[in-house]
Amino acid sequence: MTDPKLYTCAGSRGLRCTWAAEEAGVQIDLKLLPFPPRFAAPEYLEINPLGTVPLLIDGETRMTESCAIAHYLATRGGMSDLAVAPGERDYAEYLDFTYHADATITFPQTVYMRFALFEKDKGWAEAGEAYAKWFWKRLVKVEQRLDRREYLCADRFTVADICVGYALILAERVGLDDGVPESLKAYRTRLMARDGYRRAVEREMAGPRAI
Repeated sequence: MTDPKLYTCAGSRGLRCTWAAEEAGVQIDLKLLPFPPRFAAPEYLEINPLGTVPLLIDGETRMTESCAIAHYLATRGGMSDLAVAPGERDYAEYLDFTYHADATITFPQTVYMRFALFEKDKGWAEAGEAYAKWFWKRLVKVEQRLDRREYLCADRFTVADICVGYALILAERVGLDDGVPESLKAYRTRLMARDGYRRAVEREMAGPRAI
């Protein structure tokens, strides 16, 4: 069986997938693209017409959603401690926070980045600030959940922490840290201290170019 191929850009949402693979001990064929790939590597569109990253190809399986890929890699060989199984305590919460990470938290971040960073010359700074405030307000659910908890679900580190943790890591990188509560900054520090996270970052920084 060949290793799954993961197409991504270093530090993008695909880091969730690289991180999950490292934590789960799953071998992946990491393919790094220049950012943004739809413009910097137009031939990538032949593989993924969306032009987005990440993209996972595992035999006939093709996936483009980072949180779903992270869960898939964590359970590719069967259930592991990185996932919460049906019938287990916090199963519903595991699903909820895994999906919450992208749909509710990362979404306003990406809009902020477009208006405040990538297209700031177009005079949309006020819109960017509005989305920054939206992002900060959306952190309340995670903040409350982690009150007296080290991790989000089942008293252990799971894919839900990878998915939510990435959003907090991205916040620091793109200038959105002012409104992040101190408790969530401490949570982020714990996650970034994990060997699996460090290996994932090192691998993305040192990996060969895909195209």
